[in-house]
Parts: sequence; C-alpha cells; structure tokens
Amino acid sequence: MNAAKKSTPGGGIFPLDKPDLLVAYRTMRRIREFEERLHGEFAKGDIPGFVHLYAGEEAAGTGIMMHLKDNDRIASTHRGHGHCIAKGVDTKGMMAEIYGKATGLCKGKGGSMHIADLSKGMMGANGILGAGAPLACGAALAAKFRGDGGVAISFVGDGASNQGTFLESLNLAAIWNLPAIFVVENNGYAESTSRDYAVAVDSYVDRAAGFGLPGVTVDGLDFFAVYEAAGEIIKRAREGGGPALLECKMIRMYGHFEGDQQTYRAPGELDDIRDNKDCIKMFSERVIEAGVVSRAELEAIDREMTAEIDAALAFAKSSPSPTLADLSTDVYVAY
Repeated sequence: MNAAKKSTPGGGIFPLDKPDLLVAYRTMRRIREFEERLHGEFAKGDIPGFVHLYAGEEAAGTGIMMHLKDNDRIASTHRGHGHCIAKGVDTKGMMAEIYGKATGLCKGKGGSMHIADLSKGMMGANGILGAGAPLACGAALAAKFRGDGGVAISFVGDGASNQGTFLESLNLAAIWNLPAIFVVENNGYAESTSRDYAVAVDSYVDRAAGFGLPGVTVDGLDFFAVYEAAGEIIKRAREGGGPALLECKMIRMYGHFEGDQQTYRAPGELDDIRDNKDCIKMFSERVIEAGVVSRAELEAIDREMTAEIDAALAFAKSSPSPTLADLSTDVYVAY
C-alpha cells in the first residue's frame, strides 16, 4: 500500500482526509471478509494445513501499513493474512495459495503460514515464532546501506516476544541503528496461555528500554491511535533515528487456530468481543457520527469486498493443483 498522503484532514477531526478514510475502511473490510470466508471454508475440510485468522485485529495492520510503500519490507507471523492484505498483496493469489493451488503466490507450496510476495515487500508469513525479526533486521540493514529511506517491520505476537531470536534482534537493531520497527501484536494469549502468566514485565515498552529502544503502547482496536503512533515511529526510522517498538493491544475474534475450542476464555468473553470490541464497528461509528463518511458509502464497500472475495474463492477452487514435477522446482536458487 502506498504511503497515505497527509492532505487536509476530514473536517479537521481525523488525521486522514475522506478518500484515505475510505481506503482504510476498504482494507479492514477486505481483511475481515477474507478471514470470515476462510473460517467457513476451513470447516468444510477442503483447505490443507493450519489456518490462523486475523479477524478482530484489522485496525492495527491497516493503521501501520498505510504508511508503507512497496519497497518497505515486512516480516509476518503465522497469523499473516491481514498483514498480506494491508500490504497490498492480491487476494486471488492468496486464496489460491491457501488452497494449495499452482496459481497461488508461492505456487501452492507455502500455504497459509508461508505466503510471500516480494514485489509488495511482503517477505513472508512464518510458522516459526519470532523468526521474522532477524529477517527484518537484514532488510533494514539493506535499506540503510542503499540510503533510500526504506524501513523494515517485524510483527510478533505476545508469545513470540519471549523468543530469543526476537530479543536478539532488538539488540542487533539497536547496535546497528537500523530503520527497523518491531510490532508486538498483543492479543492477550500465546496460543492458550495468558500473557499475564508468561510475561514478567508489565509492558513491552520495558523490553524495548532494556535494549535502548524507544517504545510506545497503543490501543490496537483504535485505528487512529495506531495510525498516528506508527506514523511517528516510521518517520523517525526513515530519517535515521533508528529502531523502535510498537505494542498494539488487540483482540482476536477466533481461536489461536481454526479448530481451537477456546476453553481458556472466560464465559461471555467472545460475545463481548463481537458486541463491544470490534475495531471495524468502532471505526465506522466514529466516521459516521462525525459526518465525514456516510453509512451508505461504507455499505457499498462492504458489498464490493464480498464480491471480491467471492471471486478470489472461485478462482482458488477452479485453479489446478501443482503437479508431481513441481515438487523439485523452486528448491534451489541459481546465482
């Protein structure tokens, strides 16, 4: 996604003007529609491998990625569909990849947890917790030597934040003063383990301070809070200010993976999330109440996204599977 233009904000109320507010909503709705559709399709048994949904977390991925360009790099997690879509990756190619089809972005060989599209700066989702952080350091080092103002962003969850690779990457980025941003998407659970049980510090900002990095915690359900905090951190990195950490406190609407019974959640917790903590509903209510965007305009986008994901699903289901001969291709790189 191209960096958002800081034109005259809508009525002086929001940090974005109306066209960019509609871009933000379209991106969040595209993610939600994609994930809701996968939730239903996975239950049919036609999708191979595991699927981890980003539904409920759209405000964070969108708020961050609206500041990025195609040449900025991101390293994602096993919960990577939202990051892909917010970075501008094609939903047809994504859906085909998740279905293991030859028309997928990785020719059906990566699946949900290893989608990548380097043309969009998406270095890949990753099934290994914390493994994207060193990749982001490498991409940030390359951007620093090129001097092109590029940045690299590593996404981790609250579970991966305890991995040695993540903590070592914070140290490396600080030592080399890299244009790297480390985003901790804190949804409260590392699979089924409460964050409060497994993390000693009260805030991930404390972790950043231990390595000499600035950090900030924001409400990850508030698109505008994420957008403004991410904008400042990314601008600082582009200008040579070095790495930083952004903690987004957020909520996932589904289990850690599809099939997770979520018995670790409190009674009524899921209903409360749907009714009172839906980041897209919160965004919609704010822009409608402010009179900047009409409900009809948002509903038109809803229909547009439904049609887009319908087409992506039809494309994936009708696409051919990889052949036996494909097993030995894309294995080695010839230099």
